[in-house]
Amino acid sequence: MKPTQQTISIQPILLTSILTLLLNLPIFAKEPSYEEHQIATIDEASGIDYCSDSDTLIVANDEGSFYEITPKGEILSRHKLGLFDLEGVVCEKEKLTFAVEGGALLEVNRKSQQSLLLPVRGQKDKINKDSGIEGITKIGDEYYLSIQAKKKKNGKILVTIKEPTQAHVKREIPIKIVDASGMIYHNGLLYIISDTKDTLYLYNLQQKQIIQKYPLPKFDQEGIAFDNAGNLYLTDDKGAVLRYNATELLPPL
Repeated sequence: MKPTQQTISIQPILLTSILTLLLNLPIFAKEPSYEEHQIATIDEASGIDYCSDSDTLIVANDEGSFYEITPKGEILSRHKLGLFDLEGVVCEKEKLTFAVEGGALLEVNRKSQQSLLLPVRGQKDKINKDSGIEGITKIGDEYYLSIQAKKKKNGKILVTIKEPTQAHVKREIPIKIVDASGMIYHNGLLYIISDTKDTLYLYNLQQKQIIQKYPLPKFDQEGIAFDNAGNLYLTDDKGAVLRYNATELLPPL
């Protein structure tokens, strides 16, 4: 008896079905690496701020120098100010104001480079290397200085005003953040980074509390800034400036 031959009918798969299947597959995007975000190499980059008038960034370093760079990372200039441990910077049209870790503000004329050192006075606790100034930002006429606290209970901001021979502390704000290594006022909130915790905190001054916190890539974050094009910049104390699209690190509130 001859074996019967079976005919297998294969139905054609429509092209539209294949496309539908592909469009519904999960997409695994590659997370950008540290190197892909790095735009400049600057030794001991400890603070950063954006200058809106010149569309440039000022980067401070721990050894008393500052650099002016473009948003793409091109170094335009470098200036040595002296033996200062610079930990943050505020850029204004005519002047730069640097936070000096040991307890002072250093005001520098952007054109002449002439400088004026203003010791911080009036704080409750002594400022030293173990609890020094790490971040600075400006709101109105006041300069907000974050302290490198070792314990949450000691985490605070010194709100200061400039006087002819000193920076006077008007009040202190407890923030309960360990090692507040960088800070910027942006969109009505304080954005505070902690190098120790690899975390970005959003602090609401009216509510007097942290309202959000986000994990950061693990490196030595020392400074934070935003530009006018939606970019967020972080400095790495080990020697780098990094640029992110702000939405990469900060989901919309």
